[in-house]
Amino acid sequence: MAKPHVNDRGFIRCPCNRCINNAQHQLEVLETHIHRFGFMSDYNEWIYHGENVYAASSSNVLHPNSGVHDRDEMFEVLEDIISNDAEVDQLGSQSSNVQYDDLFTALNSELYPGVSSFSSLNFLVKLMHLKVMNKWTNKSFDELLKLLKLAFPKMDLVESHYEAKKLMTKMGLGYQSIHVCKNDCALFWNENSMSETCPVCFESRWKMQAGRRTGKNVPHKVLRYFPLAPRLKRLFATSKTAKLMRWHQSGKSTDNNVMRHSVDGRAWKDFDSKHTEFADDVRNVRLGLAADGFNPFNNMSISYRMWPVVLTTYNLPLWLCMKPEYLMLSLLIPGPQSPGKDMDVFLRPLIEELKELWENGIDTRDAGNDRKVFKLQAALLWTVNDFPARSSLSGWSGQGYKACPTCNENTPSMRVIGKTAYFGHRRFLPSTHRWRSNLDFDGRTDRKRPPRRFSSVDIMD
Repeated sequence: MAKPHVNDRGFIRCPCNRCINNAQHQLEVLETHIHRFGFMSDYNEWIYHGENVYAASSSNVLHPNSGVHDRDEMFEVLEDIISNDAEVDQLGSQSSNVQYDDLFTALNSELYPGVSSFSSLNFLVKLMHLKVMNKWTNKSFDELLKLLKLAFPKMDLVESHYEAKKLMTKMGLGYQSIHVCKNDCALFWNENSMSETCPVCFESRWKMQAGRRTGKNVPHKVLRYFPLAPRLKRLFATSKTAKLMRWHQSGKSTDNNVMRHSVDGRAWKDFDSKHTEFADDVRNVRLGLAADGFNPFNNMSISYRMWPVVLTTYNLPLWLCMKPEYLMLSLLIPGPQSPGKDMDVFLRPLIEELKELWENGIDTRDAGNDRKVFKLQAALLWTVNDFPARSSLSGWSGQGYKACPTCNENTPSMRVIGKTAYFGHRRFLPSTHRWRSNLDFDGRTDRKRPPRRFSSVDIMD
């Protein structure tokens, strides 16, 4: 009876005891859910499956316990997450269902007896948001939870920040903790994930006391990595952001002499001309990377510095692409010192994922195009950083006699009163420019040609 009433994507509302007609799945998933969770006992008129279809409202949903009420906003959030995170051929798998069990349990639980319009999950998400925006400590958050439980014993709420964080991780807001060698030689990741010692310097993975491990295995350093692919997929999970991700095609300047967004620049146009297959799909993502060090303790007497690596999406309009809510923290590199020449060690997880996104892409549902699945690819166009950070990212030293990234090995420099001075700027002028013959600079003319530009092959060699 239900088969003729699937939508154009092959989805239909699920009447199991967990989804209660709020989530949409394919028929195979619907069958799995009914076998596993049982059928809604109060769903007597199949208004979403062909019986009295005119009675159904797009803005209200029948709830088995409280009749018709305003739909909890977290239902739409979970629908976006599930439909985007699970692939079409895996929607009915056991692992896919189990992953969201706790979220649906919290979503279908009343925050307090008699409060049906505000779920436990909705309250927790808002509370975690307040914690982040107001910089509450984990301890203060735990104490607030205890106070709420003491004042409202029947409130359905987690016991601690740890439990709240575990639940939020299932919404795709988590990160990977990757152990790092104490000398920044290598990551204990992928092929080295089970190693006890560094494959380069053979130092122990764990902190030692008097030559022995402490009671609990504690790594010397921990790199936090926030996977990029789930965040890119989330941008296409709602029709609003999916539409904004196409802005760079429709919103670019029509005047070739005006640049108001990166899409109007020569670098973007040159990239599109070289990679036409990538440029043909406007949904493919163009990224920029920024990195710099900071003192997290707000105390200049402490020399500890850590380095966040942040990605921004240039598909978005110029008034959004630099907004904090659209900046994606990718890596949090631990201190106490700058990574320096070992930056490539810490960037490895991000680089591996960027290579995968460039070469193979990921299957993504586009909410702006009837939720059809397409192959999303991404490219890193450039980095944004100051000169010291550029040295770490590029591997070319920003200090010494050959510090200029343009002149490279042909950098003209000399020592002046304990400092390195750089000169020879006239060689960038046209050969017939009058300043070439001017003696007021250093008493000599300058007929040198500009330095040669190094290709990527030259730099790698």
